[in-house]
Amino acid sequence: MNSVITGNFSPAFFPGRFNKNSAQCLFRVRPFTSAASRRILPPKIRAFSTTFVETKPTAPVVTEKEDSGGASGLACPICYDPLTRISDSPLYVGETVGSNLQCNTCKKTYSGNQTHLDLVASSGSKQYDESMPLATELFRTPVVSFLYERGWRQNFIFGGFPGPEKEFDMAKNYLKPVLGGNIVDASCGSGMFTRLFAKSGLFSQVTALDYSENMLRQCYEFIEKEENFPKEKVTLVRADISRLPFESSSVDAVHAGAALHCWPSPSTAVAEISRVLRPGGVFVATTYLFDGPFAFLPFLRTFRENIMGIAGSQIFLSERELEDLCRTCGLVGFTCMRNGMFVMISARKRSSYY
Repeated sequence: MNSVITGNFSPAFFPGRFNKNSAQCLFRVRPFTSAASRRILPPKIRAFSTTFVETKPTAPVVTEKEDSGGASGLACPICYDPLTRISDSPLYVGETVGSNLQCNTCKKTYSGNQTHLDLVASSGSKQYDESMPLATELFRTPVVSFLYERGWRQNFIFGGFPGPEKEFDMAKNYLKPVLGGNIVDASCGSGMFTRLFAKSGLFSQVTALDYSENMLRQCYEFIEKEENFPKEKVTLVRADISRLPFESSSVDAVHAGAALHCWPSPSTAVAEISRVLRPGGVFVATTYLFDGPFAFLPFLRTFRENIMGIAGSQIFLSERELEDLCRTCGLVGFTCMRNGMFVMISARKRSSYY
């Protein structure tokens, strides 16, 4: 059953060595009969036998070494199979230079630079390049990336967004079932929520993910300015929201703040989020909702189609539309909270499929 909390704010338009394994052996007991026992003996004498134990070492049991150097569950965005570290560099903030990961299946290698790991499908290409829709490319520019947390995001209050701290508190209520797990901050931008998640101590690992290299650079710089920041809990990853570099059912929570409307294909993105979430995992997102007086504009749906074709961004017109999006992508338990045009939604992956 859906729950909706509405606010009465006015809407405004704003877009080897020896170990236990070596002791594991196969034990075979081979009966051995002494020469005396093979002779015919008087009936009162019972034959006896002795035994010896022959040991045959088994192949060594390979145990997976715990990876304490960064995010776990990372996967090839092409094969979706696990990535293996082929260098000693850890994967957390400030230590990704020289990091190398290799896909166990296609053997493609992904590397890291000073600020982040590059896990897009086209990573490492020297000749091929591609551009994304306008809305995505806008946030890849150095100017917008620099301004995002220096004025741009603050203007969201005119659309009903209560502000990062309040939004963080609201999101925590939805994330209670998965506290202590790992979380992906999808389309993290300059990392304002990434920092809040990490400093809260509520999650074992935080992966900040964005397609924009410049946004990730801003995220890195903001983290570097923080005192006593738990860098070992945070990994910055460049990735495509429609091709998430995580193993299936490996993530406890995904958060996407003010991002849903910027994705070229929200259904593809939410389907990917559903794939990577563990059973019972939680998805929380915020976006704009153009309903109320806007719903009566006869040309709005046509305008939306044009905007999607040109800019590659999405305009949502109702809560039911967002609920349907989550449901068709395999998520259940949809709820939302409203404040003017601002809406925070939450849904979860089914705990079982019975």
